[in-house]
Amino acid sequence: MWLITGLGNPGTKYYKTWHNLGFLAIDLLAEKHGITIGKSKFDGEYGKGRIEGEDVILLKPFTYMNNSGISVAAAAKFFKVEPSKIIIMYDDIDIECGKIRVRTKGSAGTHNGMKSVIEHLGTQDFPRVRIGTGPVPEHWDLINYVLSNVPEEKRLEVFDSFGLACDAVVDLIKGKYD
Repeated sequence: MWLITGLGNPGTKYYKTWHNLGFLAIDLLAEKHGITIGKSKFDGEYGKGRIEGEDVILLKPFTYMNNSGISVAAAAKFFKVEPSKIIIMYDDIDIECGKIRVRTKGSAGTHNGMKSVIEHLGTQDFPRVRIGTGPVPEHWDLINYVLSNVPEEKRLEVFDSFGLACDAVVDLIKGKYD
């Protein structure tokens, strides 16, 4: 079984912000594979289904970004999912908007949501799909930028990156990354 988590913040206030790209990408993944996310547990919302013949849990933590690890660790423990089968999808300001980066393990960098996941799982050895939101425009504070709405002129580019992120998740499940 795989646990695939999209990081973000709950509520309509944050729905279209840069920091919610993980939530939005997980919604597209659910749609593409006919999985309904709507069960409440683990301080979040989840759904069960299959991708590429594998059982999956899709999770959206509602603990707010900086405490995402609480929800991820609770779901991983409940479903007995090993870290190597936990995939985290999240926004990354160090990657150009419209691009993604896949890693099978690594540090959190500057991302507080990932710091929380690593802390609560007790390891950084799990795959992740980073969705580009950068660079931060000149004269913008980082926090204000990631909590701002994605501008209209960037939405198509961002939506295209969700498709790439969903493809990367499928490739991770298929074992295409070392």
